[in-house]
Amino acid sequence: MVLRLGNPRRRINIGLIGMTFILSIFAGRLVQMQGLDSKVYEAAAVDQRLHTEEIPAKRGSITDVNGHALAVTVEARELSIDPSKVPAESRAKWAAILAQQLGKSQEDITAKLARTNTRYQRLATDVDPVVASRLLQARVPALTAEKTYRRLYPAGDLAGSLIGFVGDEGDGLGGMEQTQNSVLAGRDGEQRVETGRDGLRIPMTSTQRTPPVNGRDVRLTVDRDIQWAAQESIAEQVKKSGADSGAVIVMDVRTGQIVAMANAPELDLNNWRKAPAASYINKAASDVFEPGSTNKVITAAAAIEAGAVSPDTVFQVPDQIKCADRVLNDAHTHKVESMTFRQAVAESSNVATIMAARKVGSEGLYNMLKAFGFGSRPGGGVPGAEAGLLPHYQDWSGSQQCTVAYGQGVSVTALQMTSVYQTIANGGVKVEPQIVAGTTDENGRFVPAPAGKQTRVVSEETAKEITTMLESAVGEEGTGELAAIPGYRVAGKTGTANRYDAKLGRYDGYTASFVGFAPADQPRLVVLAMLQNPKNGHFGGQLAAPVFKDVMTFAIKSRKIPPTGSDAPPVRTRAGQ
Repeated sequence: MVLRLGNPRRRINIGLIGMTFILSIFAGRLVQMQGLDSKVYEAAAVDQRLHTEEIPAKRGSITDVNGHALAVTVEARELSIDPSKVPAESRAKWAAILAQQLGKSQEDITAKLARTNTRYQRLATDVDPVVASRLLQARVPALTAEKTYRRLYPAGDLAGSLIGFVGDEGDGLGGMEQTQNSVLAGRDGEQRVETGRDGLRIPMTSTQRTPPVNGRDVRLTVDRDIQWAAQESIAEQVKKSGADSGAVIVMDVRTGQIVAMANAPELDLNNWRKAPAASYINKAASDVFEPGSTNKVITAAAAIEAGAVSPDTVFQVPDQIKCADRVLNDAHTHKVESMTFRQAVAESSNVATIMAARKVGSEGLYNMLKAFGFGSRPGGGVPGAEAGLLPHYQDWSGSQQCTVAYGQGVSVTALQMTSVYQTIANGGVKVEPQIVAGTTDENGRFVPAPAGKQTRVVSEETAKEITTMLESAVGEEGTGELAAIPGYRVAGKTGTANRYDAKLGRYDGYTASFVGFAPADQPRLVVLAMLQNPKNGHFGGQLAAPVFKDVMTFAIKSRKIPPTGSDAPPVRTRAGQ
């Protein structure tokens, strides 16, 4: 038999045809990728390599009226690490070094280094650049440092709840830091760079950079020195009296600018995370309370402005008065007494104040309270400012028609009550409270804030009459004798009100206050002092008046306000004089 083999040329031809077909597919795909779709793949490759880095903007500063720093931003570093590149045998050593330098617990750092399934772990933010440089020089494996900023508060707790603080994301979370955040924050920039698989930048590649816009500075009307004196005085009195809290406000009579706004206890801004949330609140502007006898100036203003009474009007005043279904008592027991309205204010007679209010009527008193700002949130950008509570006169109960006259049944804030006395001291013209003196523009130049809105509330003559009455209240026969300042004429009023406790749902304890201005004949400053729920005494003349005296004395010396040298005009205090 003869074995016939297949034709090899045929097999070769078939193989060549198959290889040609396959190669043509590869060639077509190659032409598509490198020719037709080259730009698509090139863009995809660039996207893989391209990374966007945020360039943080520097936050603006907050200063007092004289430019002293209250909140500043300094350069810092954010440290992160790739745990997968830290050798297991040296992990404990590096954890100890990092913990010691960063002020962290070694257990926390060790736990982060143990997460080898991730390539990124943030170790710390707000790191001092010197510390970051020291760790980089120590060649900690896969450690990276990014430039950032941290917020510092050089004055600690000075005006803490007023200034507020900044959170981890760089936004203001309270106080002026929050209300002025759009001014202070600026706008972050960004940088787009190409990096390799190891995360390092590829040399000679293009970079797209949008520069950041730094924040602008905010200058407050607060005077650092007077703020310190106010905080020291109210903190000491809160401690001495066993009060829950206290507040002091100092305001410029002519401009409405807030010179000091102190709370006790105050928030330490450098340790705000450890503080209770209640201390974040600017109580001087947000805590609502019944004002008590400090409110009697509004009743007096309504009665005098309407022509219903004058300071010399004589009332026959018993020590109690019936109002609807209640009998309301005077500040102290006494026989029926002939009393001028001036004497009634000086001695803080509730009954005489009710008698004057009845000559005006509930509607007239309500309109005057509203004109002085009760029931409305003050403007001026003060953080946390509340409106208080002023029910419509048609909703007043029978007894409330009397108690409102001496400051029970309405609620205000310390800021609102300070504004009332600023209006009287300013000749009857109310100036909207101001807390921001101005800001810097894009070029760093200072731009003053517009002046506060001015509104006439009562006539200049009425304001002068009330001022003389308030001077009598600080005289020897008044309840505010402890507020007197040697060499200066002082006008003011005490307040002692029952305190409503929202937690208990009933009245419990007292609110003690004093508010006044000096010099009485040429007023420059208003000072309000208030204590909530004191345990050792409760009268405003006993507890708040000494704080007023301390703060006002310091403030007038600090501002070099001289005594006017004039004496109080002779007035008729008692009936029959």
